[in-house]
This record gives sequence, structure tokens and C-alpha cells, in this order.
Amino acid sequence: MDGVLINSMPNHAVAWQRSMATFGIRMTAADAYATEGARGIDTIRTMVKAQQGKEISLEEAQRMYDVKTRMFGEMPRADVMPGAYALMEQIHRDGLQICIVTGSGQRPLIERLTTDFAPFVCEERIITAYDVQRGKPNPDPYLMGMERCATRPWETIVVENAPLGVQAGHAAKAFTFGVNTGPLPDDQLWGAGADCVLPSMNELCARWKRLFVSE
Repeated sequence: MDGVLINSMPNHAVAWQRSMATFGIRMTAADAYATEGARGIDTIRTMVKAQQGKEISLEEAQRMYDVKTRMFGEMPRADVMPGAYALMEQIHRDGLQICIVTGSGQRPLIERLTTDFAPFVCEERIITAYDVQRGKPNPDPYLMGMERCATRPWETIVVENAPLGVQAGHAAKAFTFGVNTGPLPDDQLWGAGADCVLPSMNELCARWKRLFVSE
């Protein structure tokens, strides 16, 4: 979702930095992009452990994440990522199923998906941070997506923009596109196990038409 379907990562990076600063945690924009795709509560627990040397409960991490969610909600509405809607149209036209796997659990963003991509997306095929106990980079979110679509790894294509998400797709044994819509170097996506790295969703859409030919 973030950084693939919606150009929301710049807002997330600011919200992460501002919210964590209220708890005495230093988080940079680079940290936000590097941990993108992980469950927010897992990111918070890791940052607190690294900087403050203590373990916090899931409940405490959730309270901190709620502050981040509130600050994100106060920011300007992010646009749909260029090329995302056209790619969904093409995938739908070629008869493939669409399932969204996100490390986010923010309700307004989830509801946006069923509005902005209404012809192609239903809530039953959106896997969020609260559907799994182990988030990205573990394969669990994508394996759950495959289960809901009744597909197998070799029948599945993952589209990701972040290293942790690429790792999750690779670990689930799906063919994984890394679409680098953020500031991280391509090497981080290749190193995470991407089968192909592209610079934009528009580029993926253009190439998709050469992979699948509609009747």
C-alpha cells in the first residue's frame, strides 16, 4: 500500500520522526524508509530497545503507535501513486486476483483502498498488521494473502517498494518486483532478494503489458 499504491511514505516519515520524538526516541527519515513494511508496533519496540535499553509491551507500543497514527492523519492527503491504478486495471483485465498486503493498520488508509481502487479491491483481500503475529520481513503476511486467494507461491507475484517487504515476498517464495519509489538505493532491494528492480509503478505497468497479453 504505502509507497506502492499510495504515495504516503513522505508523510509517514515526518509522522514517525515527530511522534517518536515525543517519547525521546530519535528516528530519522532514513529509519522510516528502512523499516517500512514492518508492523508499527514491532518497529517501535525495536527502536525503544536499541535506544533506551528496555523491553516494552505490545500494549505500550500500541499507545505510542496511536500517537504516530494521529499525527499522520493530520497531514495532507497523499496522492495515489502514478501508474498504480493503470497497473491494477491491467492485472484485472488479465484475469489475475489482487490482494493487498500491508504492514499498516491505520483504518483511514485501509478504507481508502476500497474507495480509490473500488473495482479491484475488497476488504476481505487486504492483509493488515493486525491479521498476523509476525509481520514483514517474515513471509507470514504474503502466505496469508496466498491462502485467501487460494494460490501457491509459484502462482504469485509480489510488488514491493521496501527492503523488508521484498524480504517477505522472497521468503514466501513468490516472484518479487522491487519498485524503488523512495530514496533508498536499488542495491537494498536487490540485496533483500528482489527478482527484478524497477524505478516506478509506471515502469512496472509498461512492462506488465509485455508479460501478459490480454485476449
